[in-house]
Amino acid sequence: MAEFELVADGLRFPEGPVVMPDGSVILVEIAEGQITRVRPDGSKTVIAKPGGGPNGLAIGPDGKLYCCNNGGFEYMEANGFLAPHGIAKNYSGGRIERIDIDTGEVEILYKSGDHGCSLRGPNDIVFDAHGGFWFTDHGKIDYAKRSHDVVGIFYAKADGSYLEEVIFPSNNPNGVGLSPDGKTLYAAETYTCRLMKFNITAPGKVAGDAGPGGPGIPVYRPAGYKFFDSLGVEASGNICVATIGECGISVISSDGELVEFVATDDIFTTNIAWGGDDMMDAYICLSGSGRLVKTRWARPGLKLQY
Repeated sequence: MAEFELVADGLRFPEGPVVMPDGSVILVEIAEGQITRVRPDGSKTVIAKPGGGPNGLAIGPDGKLYCCNNGGFEYMEANGFLAPHGIAKNYSGGRIERIDIDTGEVEILYKSGDHGCSLRGPNDIVFDAHGGFWFTDHGKIDYAKRSHDVVGIFYAKADGSYLEEVIFPSNNPNGVGLSPDGKTLYAAETYTCRLMKFNITAPGKVAGDAGPGGPGIPVYRPAGYKFFDSLGVEASGNICVATIGECGISVISSDGELVEFVATDDIFTTNIAWGGDDMMDAYICLSGSGRLVKTRWARPGLKLQY
């Protein structure tokens, strides 16, 4: 197991880490419905309280936070771990929010029904070089109704003028990322535990005939009791997928080979992001136990657009 430095604990299912230039990390606490800044000394400050289930985060071209809000989960707690469990009783709807870091003002940029799109549980987000962003909708499970949403992958503009479900259906997509050249979109499916790729043909468009059953091409699927969560991309093009069950980060080459597996001690290892001058400081969310940890990564992470 790699050596990890504890940055902060006591977080309520942290995800969506964004590493800031000052060394702080902004993340969501899904179970608290809030956005929190964690300083290098471990101190925490609440930036905003959008409610619902803030999930994926990214900095946009205007310097504001763009948040995938899944509308909320119910939770179970057992053996010291907190775990999402189905749709919240007070589910407030899937949406994309824009948040001012300085003031904490929360603006709903897109809600379900806008541009003819259904948003059930927006999950993860990545900006491209054109100023637009891709995001996944993981959907919701309603155990009482024995139902599970059929969902997709979306593209949107940061000014609120355009939203399109580009890929449908997609099997419970979670993590999303772009290759270093911006020509490939990656998405990790949770319950099928597949890493998929899509060939980008234009901003917000993918080749519809790239795979045997539609636009998606399977890249990698591990054996064993595992589920995929969020992902990050290295500067080399490797895809680092947070892996639930067998706790850790699966590092997968663009050719679909397992480069390495970096083990952790939390069954709900959900996210990875990089910072530092050399982009080799890796921050990992150990969500079940409520921790943010840091380690030196073997290779630099890819610098994001903003």
